[in-house]
Amino acid sequence: MSAPYDLEKGDAVHPGRPVQVDRYTVGARINHWITAISLILLAISGLALFHPSLYFLTGLFGGGQMTRTIHPWIGVVLFFSFAGMFLRFWKANLWKSEDGTWMRRIRDVIAGHEEKLPELGKYNAGQKMVFWGMSLLIMVLITSGVVIWQAYFASYTTIEQQRIALLVHALAAVAIICVWIVHVYAAIWVKGTISAMTKGQVTGGWAWRHHRKWFRELVSSRKSGTRGTPAE
Repeated sequence: MSAPYDLEKGDAVHPGRPVQVDRYTVGARINHWITAISLILLAISGLALFHPSLYFLTGLFGGGQMTRTIHPWIGVVLFFSFAGMFLRFWKANLWKSEDGTWMRRIRDVIAGHEEKLPELGKYNAGQKMVFWGMSLLIMVLITSGVVIWQAYFASYTTIEQQRIALLVHALAAVAIICVWIVHVYAAIWVKGTISAMTKGQVTGGWAWRHHRKWFRELVSSRKSGTRGTPAE
């Protein structure tokens, strides 16, 4: 068996009926929800400023001027919060050979034919694509956002640069909202996924069905007494 690249600090198996598996630490869950809430607030405030028909949404933030003021600061919170998530999860989201097989059998994924799919690590190919898509888009958003942040950076850029950055920012915002919708839909579709990010645990049956390779690695590390490394 190859080295367990996707075991993270806090991952652990607890024997019982049913077997309980620690999937996310308290810190990881707080980090995730700060990122999620920041992204939602950014989407709402950004849409409020995007088109006159949506301007009424600025009322949620105290009016148009307040929305323009706090929108970029929420972006700063999102950037640093997601940076924390990136440092936590990037290694477990590296692409592996089984991910290509999973993608080629996407019809079986949709049909729920788990028996026809390869054994997966902690995250499947869809989750990994969401992770890397979010990583790229957040970098684009923060970079373009700095260019169009009039209050602090207007004197460092030209009008032409600001116009290009504004277009890039808008396109990246639409793209990340779409990725977020896919992420939420998938979390609802796979029963037990949302509770994993709220309670931090899944059952052994859930782990065996959806992420068998990860579960095997956890059990193996527990038996060999190596839980003090990545799976503590």
